Amino acid sequence: MTDPAPASPEEHRWLVDEFVTLCEIESPSRSERAVADHVAGELRTLGLEVAEDGSGTATGSDAGNLLATIGGPEGSRSVLLCAHLDTVPLAAPVQVVERNGGFENSNPAILGADNKAAVAVMLAAARHLLRDGSPVGVELLFTTCEERALAGAKAFDRDRLRSEWGFVFDHATPIGELMLAAPTFYRIEAGFRGQAAHAGIRPEAGRNAIAAAARSIEALELGRLDGETTANVGRIEGGTATNVVAERCDVELEARSLDHGRATAVAQGIVDSITEAAADAECDVETLVEEQFRGYRTARSAPHVQAAAAALEALGIAPSYVASGGGSDANVLEAGGLPCLNVANGTERNHEPGERVTRKALETTLDLALGIVAASA
Repeated sequence: MTDPAPASPEEHRWLVDEFVTLCEIESPSRSERAVADHVAGELRTLGLEVAEDGSGTATGSDAGNLLATIGGPEGSRSVLLCAHLDTVPLAAPVQVVERNGGFENSNPAILGADNKAAVAVMLAAARHLLRDGSPVGVELLFTTCEERALAGAKAFDRDRLRSEWGFVFDHATPIGELMLAAPTFYRIEAGFRGQAAHAGIRPEAGRNAIAAAARSIEALELGRLDGETTANVGRIEGGTATNVVAERCDVELEARSLDHGRATAVAQGIVDSITEAAADAECDVETLVEEQFRGYRTARSAPHVQAAAAALEALGIAPSYVASGGGSDANVLEAGGLPCLNVANGTERNHEPGERVTRKALETTLDLALGIVAASA
């Protein structure tokens, strides 16, 4: 078996057209049915069997994760390519336009290149490998609800995979970056409960839950705590009216670190601050701490990292080894025992109304994916 030839200009054109189609099939988390049907249909058109799991029961999605397999030569290893089908919520419909060599949404909302750039690349790679023959087995996994703390990947049965290692194309940074580390992420909820009272007649009888929450937040160190650690307060909601001492206030926070122990310590510190502020204000408080995903580190010398580096170098791109502050399905796959590398796909400003990806980035990511498959042999 020889390595597959590079993608042709016709395949690059198909990739771009497919990307536009995918972006205009709106699929915010838990509403992936239409895009899952489209992707499954494309794979079945290629002659592949597509299995959809029942993870929707666990995730709340109207679709499950999709898995398809391209066979390799007898005795060859298998590798995994992974992307997610969902996007963050949409503020407006997606109507793709191309400006200055890049694709954007003509409306003030996300484009959905996170992660449909990778979905399109995987479909184009499948077409190419089935035409030329693949030097290794390739498993194609499309997950749901990634934007909801990686829920689809968490609900996927890891035992269904046969791959030795995997690649997730889900980092919105310049092509060439390979994520060797990703953080542990804790989500913290705090529900402050005080005592309602008329704010103008009997304020002394009240215990203000909003004020208690504000004291706890004021005492926290937020933002970038060190080179590997961040903390944030992301949402606060409480009270009923300006003339009522607020009886309730709910706060959501997070702590992340590439050092698992440090992430745990920061999360505990947040809980301690919350508890102390509630006691000082004579309020009750209930806290919930959830580990959303576990961090990991990968050595440059790992075989799958070497395969990705070789594929980049073959394209004339110098590999850049970095740590990410964000999570991806790679966190879940790593935690499940599958060595996995998150690979940058060139998307820009993901999760923002100005999100875009260039035609060149799409084409290069396809060439990179094919190169990774070849190097994995």
